[in-house]
Amino acid sequence: MTVTLPNILVTGTPGTGKSRICAEIAKQRSMKWQDVSKIAKDNGFVEEYDDSLECPVLDEDKLMDHLEPEIQAGGNVVEYHSCDFFPERWFDAVFVVQCNNTILYDRLQERGYNEKKIKGNIECEIFQMVLNEAKESYDEDIILQLSGETETDFTESIKKITDFIDNFRK
Repeated sequence: MTVTLPNILVTGTPGTGKSRICAEIAKQRSMKWQDVSKIAKDNGFVEEYDDSLECPVLDEDKLMDHLEPEIQAGGNVVEYHSCDFFPERWFDAVFVVQCNNTILYDRLQERGYNEKKIKGNIECEIFQMVLNEAKESYDEDIILQLSGETETDFTESIKKITDFIDNFRK
């Protein structure tokens, strides 16, 4: 099977702008947006709910089995706030979206996150936990950092990703 479109992962702390980027990329390049949180919820791939972190705990095996056929076909934009459990072979590029802590705080507050959850996500961003996780899980040559702070950042991020996709086709 010839794959003409890459599989890309867009990851980052909640609130950095991943969903907006994924929606636009999927639209502009006719790729399939794989929102992992939504897929897990819609298909019952949640093992339990972690009350202390206020988030679902995924059944990663069921999720991987569900996504594998889609990934093999190519042309996927996979979005999730974590990345270490995805097989390295799945992705041609990993884009890590980052954001200034003040902006991130305001976004998370607008979402109705409580102070404990906001603090945890801000600390995650301060310590670049998602970026470090990506560097530990994938070849550094396929990891690209994006900023998710301003409209200009959004435009530049879309251009970087679409340039990657267009060059992949060649």
